[in-house]
Amino acid sequence: MCSAAMSFSGEAVFRAVEAPLFWLGALTAAWLSLCTVYRLLSGFRVWVLGNGRLLSPAKLGKWAVVTGATDGIGKAYAEELARKGFAIVLISRSQEKLDDVSKAIASKCGVETKTIQADFSAVDIYSKIEGGLTGLEIGVLVNNVGMSYPYPEFFLSVPNVDTFIDTLVNINITSVCQMTRLVLPQMVERKKGAILNISSASGMYPVPLLTVYSASKAFVDYFSRGLQAEYKSKGIIIQSVLPFFVATKLSKIRRATLDKPSPERYVASQLNTVGLQTQTNGYLPHAIMLRVCLCHTVEEVQYTLLTGTCRWP
Repeated sequence: MCSAAMSFSGEAVFRAVEAPLFWLGALTAAWLSLCTVYRLLSGFRVWVLGNGRLLSPAKLGKWAVVTGATDGIGKAYAEELARKGFAIVLISRSQEKLDDVSKAIASKCGVETKTIQADFSAVDIYSKIEGGLTGLEIGVLVNNVGMSYPYPEFFLSVPNVDTFIDTLVNINITSVCQMTRLVLPQMVERKKGAILNISSASGMYPVPLLTVYSASKAFVDYFSRGLQAEYKSKGIIIQSVLPFFVATKLSKIRRATLDKPSPERYVASQLNTVGLQTQTNGYLPHAIMLRVCLCHTVEEVQYTLLTGTCRWP
């Protein structure tokens, strides 16, 4: 009799919670389905419909300024923006390389170009840069210049670590802040402009043996996102760009592949995301890689970012 009573009591409890649990499960499934559909539609909007139409001199301003513009991603940005009709200001360390790239862009794209020689490892260069930019209607700023480790190394074992720290911080962090300080006021005054800050996927997680580089790129990401929140209402686009590996001298990757694109392929894709994403990987395979990374542990992600290989099954 006691057993029958307990059985009846259990059935009563089950019946009492059956309907709430059903609706909880149904609502959860519906929510997950909606989230999936939203992500798919967002991805379609960015990676299929995105066409970079916002990036035009008529909509933003005549000039585009690119730092670290003579090699790799920076050079690709200068060339692609010139193809979109922007006059180009190239800023880099080597005047000889600046002249070569400037002439090539002017000849190929038929746009006006200007060069400013500056070594971003120094901090006394910004008055010269400011003078070179005076009077220009700047629609786009690409804060691209950067440096990394010569090879992965423990922090205290980095050669000339004192000098290395100062140099890396000046190039990767100070340049972004100072160039933004120089260009942003006129964009705010005109209520239009775009600033693209080139961070790195290695700034999304701590990367041992590249610790200072990784931390500097995390700064660029947070700086960009915070600044976008401050100035979005002013009509300014500030985008944090977080690529995985691109085949450049900096990454020491010589041959482009699907997941390690050439600078030209990466930049052409990334510019299509401007105005659609404030934080972007810029390239569909890299966005997919990020989604995969988010499903794994931080340690696995660190290994992938450091070695460029995947040890997942």
